[in-house]
Amino acid sequence: MAKNTICLWFNKDAEEAARFYAETFPDSAVGTATRAPGDYPDGKQGDVLVVEFTVAGVSCIGLNGGPIFKHNEAFSFQISTEDQEETDRYWNAIVGNGGQESECGWCKDKWGISWQITPRVLMEAMSAGGAEAKRAFDAMMTMKKIDVAAIEAARRG
Repeated sequence: MAKNTICLWFNKDAEEAARFYAETFPDSAVGTATRAPGDYPDGKQGDVLVVEFTVAGVSCIGLNGGPIFKHNEAFSFQISTEDQEETDRYWNAIVGNGGQESECGWCKDKWGISWQITPRVLMEAMSAGGAEAKRAFDAMMTMKKIDVAAIEAARRG
């Protein structure tokens, strides 16, 4: 386990989520699943309690802690993409697997984890500053999934 690890609280689906992330994103894997040594308020002895996994190189653990805590947009994974094909692939995997679209490149998976699927061209435009950043920002504000061609056109003016 890494020295610093993100812990994500799930109701009971941490292992399913970890497998989905490992199948969807490169440099991702499912590690050890630790089973509960005894009954606990939202589970039984032998249930998966904690699963170690990596998402795009980031060490995580999923804790099956029950329904008391819910995910929200205060935490998200930001995935940088190179082109529209990669943007579409990740967006469609998340939204098409029971997730939901949001605004400005954000979506949420079926477990409630928020994702920012962010094309590199958008971040470059924002870093450029000035009128170019403003045009790209204004274009992004009209989008759900980011349209790379529209961002490129906005950058050019």
